[in-house]
Amino acid sequence: MDLHLSETYDGKQDHIRDLVLPDIEVFQNIYSDRDYRIELEFPEFTAICPKTGLPDFGVVYLSYVPDQHCLELKSLKEYFFAYRNIGIFHENVVNRICEDVAHACKPRELDVRAVYNVRGGITTTVSTSYKAK
Repeated sequence: MDLHLSETYDGKQDHIRDLVLPDIEVFQNIYSDRDYRIELEFPEFTAICPKTGLPDFGVVYLSYVPDQHCLELKSLKEYFFAYRNIGIFHENVVNRICEDVAHACKPRELDVRAVYNVRGGITTTVSTSYKAK
């Protein structure tokens, strides 16, 4: 089997790390002296398939142990809404979200998982993690 990059996708995701997205706001964690986990579920996540231009629907799960700051949910919702007009691969969505959330609140631990709806007979689940040093 000969593996090669599809010319359809070559270079089309190079801009993802430089995308300007809404800021994710935080607030002071007054219980930073203890570990506890916050779990968030966004059941209406949508982005655009970079090949077909059609929407991809999925559920994004965030689970984190805050340190000094917690995520402010309204700004997080606005951040997720910004993806509705972006052509982006599932894998890049999850990694970009992880980078942005980790940058915003600097958690002790963070897990990001996206479960996309069936498309072409395939369900895609992508996950990644961050751990403070």
